[in-house]
Amino acid sequence: MKELEERILRDGKNLGGGILKVDSFVNHQVDPLLMDACGREFASLFASVGATKILTAEISGIAPALTTAIHLGLPVVYARKHKPITMPDQVYLTLSPSHTKGRMVELIISPEYLAGGERVLIIDDFLASGATIMGLARLAQTAGATIVGVGALVEKIFEGGRSALTSMGVPIETLARIISMDGDQIVFTDD
Repeated sequence: MKELEERILRDGKNLGGGILKVDSFVNHQVDPLLMDACGREFASLFASVGATKILTAEISGIAPALTTAIHLGLPVVYARKHKPITMPDQVYLTLSPSHTKGRMVELIISPEYLAGGERVLIIDDFLASGATIMGLARLAQTAGATIVGVGALVEKIFEGGRSALTSMGVPIETLARIISMDGDQIVFTDD
């Protein structure tokens, strides 16, 4: 998606070590018009998968998941990283490595909001190693839900996450695909 790629080149920052800082428009400060365009694109790409719910991870995945949900007319559930006192004692929980935090993080979902029989579309900000998305898939499968698709705003192809997800056998769509972040450059693929 050209609009997203241009914004990454203009306002994103390659911090080295495979870290792309996009918090001026995706995950600290959010550009609602850009996220709406991304959500519209995801809705078009996943219109035929028959999703009944969108699943993402707190906090960075919420903006693209929410705008996708608006265009598909679906609810969004996000995996929390800390269990609030309002959540029941029995929860779905998994651990996932966080590239930006440099440690394992918990992903927690209340069974009230994810049930067996749901058809889940996972939308997140990044597809890098695939670890967070695989964690979300584990939570959905534990709940008895079926994964019907995976979308991410940005794919860092050089981290190999897509190959980790292909065993799910669902469509995987990304809007900006980076093939290299050598030096201070950000290079996108044309395919």
